[in-house]
Amino acid sequence: MMTVDGNTAASHVAYAMSDVATIYPITPSSPIGEIADEWAAGGRKNIFGQPMLVRQLQSEAGAAASVHGSLAAGALTSTFAASQGLLLMIPNMYKMSGELLPGVLHVTARAIASHALSIFGDHQDVMAVRQTGFALLASNSVQEAMDMALVAHLAAIDSSIPVLHFFDGFRTSHEIQKIEAIDYEDMAKLVNRTALAGFRLRGVNPERPELRGTAQNPDIYFQGAETRNPHYERMPNIVADYMKKVSDLTGRSYKPFDYVGDPEADRVVVSMGSSCETLEEVVNYLVDQGERVGLVKVRLYRPFSMEHLFAAMPATADRIAVLDRTKEPGAGGDPLYKDVCTAYLERGGLTPTIVNGRYGLGSKEFNPGMAKSVFDNLKSSKPKNYFTVGIMDDVSHTSLEYDENFDVSPEGTVQCKFWGIGADGTVGANKSAIKIIGDNTDMYAQAYFAYDSKKSGGVTMSHLRFGKTPIKSTYQIASADYIACHKAGYVDIYDVLDGIKEGGTFVLNSHWSLDDMEEKLPGHMKRTIARKKLKFYNIDAVSIAQEVG
Repeated sequence: MMTVDGNTAASHVAYAMSDVATIYPITPSSPIGEIADEWAAGGRKNIFGQPMLVRQLQSEAGAAASVHGSLAAGALTSTFAASQGLLLMIPNMYKMSGELLPGVLHVTARAIASHALSIFGDHQDVMAVRQTGFALLASNSVQEAMDMALVAHLAAIDSSIPVLHFFDGFRTSHEIQKIEAIDYEDMAKLVNRTALAGFRLRGVNPERPELRGTAQNPDIYFQGAETRNPHYERMPNIVADYMKKVSDLTGRSYKPFDYVGDPEADRVVVSMGSSCETLEEVVNYLVDQGERVGLVKVRLYRPFSMEHLFAAMPATADRIAVLDRTKEPGAGGDPLYKDVCTAYLERGGLTPTIVNGRYGLGSKEFNPGMAKSVFDNLKSSKPKNYFTVGIMDDVSHTSLEYDENFDVSPEGTVQCKFWGIGADGTVGANKSAIKIIGDNTDMYAQAYFAYDSKKSGGVTMSHLRFGKTPIKSTYQIASADYIACHKAGYVDIYDVLDGIKEGGTFVLNSHWSLDDMEEKLPGHMKRTIARKKLKFYNIDAVSIAQEVG
């Protein structure tokens, strides 16, 4: 077991399965390359018995060009990207897929700057490269960031199709979870050595001169483009086969499309990414309440396999909501929705009602109340189509109403919130705390850190959970057992105690005396402390820190 974030989980596999990584930092993917570089400098060996060769380029375009060149030379190569950085890689992505070079990109899926810049997570960047010929493989959690990363590398080698493995920026990339690590020896046993040897033999070599990268005229270009079809037709089964092998190794079941819920569900949501963890929590709760609902998790998004979609989808589903974490302005529906609609159109026969929803742009929260509202919408006589959830859209009136207090968190899970100021050490201390819990107890542990793009000097919110049952709560804490406020001035600016449970604990960092408290604490806070019978502690941590140096 190891307590790590999603970036470290992906780096663990990328390092093992690659000869070379060419990198350029961009939030929130930068730590993947930084970790690999640190391991390489320390002499850590990959599955081939040598340290990874890591090189930083002058831009993402240079990093992608170097991946292309390194693959052409016969070296397994990875890179790490997000957002505009990924878009700069598009020209070389077309080359890699066109030349059937098995590179792997690990992407912390992030918003694209449009009306404004956002460093936060959604699927706009990966959806902008779905036409490049890369296979697209999604992870929903920190554990899956490791497991699907391994599937990505194994499938790329076997199929000769490059793979883009993605997980949600910040929500998964920076979330810390206690996960089961996969040993390098076990990874090595799963590699198709024959396919790997064939790839290395295709590497450019001055002893075997050949012509590559030609320009083709109308007489031949079209035919050449179609010769790749058999590789893409085989890819879904190759991915499914490696998912089965990774499942056999780890005991965690994976398929290109996974289903959870009532086997005879009439209402089904289709989604991918970290939202699936929240949706699964809600599905399990609603099924226990007697509702016939389910969730199809999309893992292999490209090539889109209709066969595997219908193998997962219950035949009883007559109302389907497809959730996209992207916005394609002017399109007749967002990408995943259109793929699902196309699948049903091509299958023929009776088609269920299918509606499209959009959620979570720029890391907008997606919590159980929002997830439930999607299922509730499917109950109505005419479900709303092209809806949004998680915002109040008073411009085009697309939004669904939801219950902010709907809670499905497992009983016995301890939930803690910490208010801090960027660079005060709160986030770093909480990372240490959750790793101590994860690595030194038998409890499951999770930590997520919400902060704005100002970073240093901005407000930070640390959300920590731990307990005896696995944690799938990929959303911020609304009902806390423990709240700490590390900057005294926040009591006048924010409702610091919002959501604290009856009998919960509140810790304040301030230099105030008991008499000062009467004057400094706002009335609504004193009222909450009294009415909820909170255990209230004050610590002058700044003075203690100064004393100990």
